[in-house]
Amino acid sequence: MKASSDPEFARYKNLDFATAKPVARTPHLKRLQAAAGAKSRITMRVDSDVVAIFRARAEMSGGNYQTMMNDALKQFAQGITLGEMLDRRVRETIGEVLRAPVGRQVRRRAVA
Repeated sequence: MKASSDPEFARYKNLDFATAKPVARTPHLKRLQAAAGAKSRITMRVDSDVVAIFRARAEMSGGNYQTMMNDALKQFAQGITLGEMLDRRVRETIGEVLRAPVGRQVRRRAVA
């Protein structure tokens, strides 16, 4: 996402934030961020082909590849296996097909 695509960009683009304190050093903002369930910023190395797969899936579904990666990690942490994810998706798709009126195609969603 480009900064200029943010609707608030124009409002703040000429302000100088060079002397602004980071959120971590501003107790009130730190508490607000923690209360909002903020995410942790990390640096990690991921195979290029894995990132390419997530980016392609995000482009097909109109989502964000980082969100998809976060969801996949969350599912793994919760113990959901790939087989369970596929089983759930197949059952959802079959249910959509069975509920669709005759002659009407079901729009397929990209698997995250």
